[in-house]
Amino acid sequence: MDRIPILRMNEFLLVTIQVDMHDRLAMTLQDDLTEQIVRHRARGVLIDISSLEVVDSFIGRMIGNIAAMSRVLDAETVVVGMRPAVAITLVELGLSLPGVRTALSVDKGMDLLRTSFHGTPNGAS
Repeated sequence: MDRIPILRMNEFLLVTIQVDMHDRLAMTLQDDLTEQIVRHRARGVLIDISSLEVVDSFIGRMIGNIAAMSRVLDAETVVVGMRPAVAITLVELGLSLPGVRTALSVDKGMDLLRTSFHGTPNGAS
């Protein structure tokens, strides 16, 4: 797989990683995602990593870099579906992922994004 699909959902982008990440794929995702944030004026990015069984230090840093670039482009990042083993690995590697909010599921992650930008989980004001 050369690219990870990025879906647009109103003012948010949804990335569901369904394959094990390698370094080049992570770099491509970072470039594609920043391009899509600008193109669609996205306000938030939700990254679903529930299929990832292993995260190394490079992939962990890439997630942090994506969040930092998203913030510069005025979009918030939420990572969902982190497995306990992945969380343990990130902690053991000393990666705190500043600026990355987390949620257990895609639904809860979308609620976080909607609350950040609309004040209510469903977007109703």
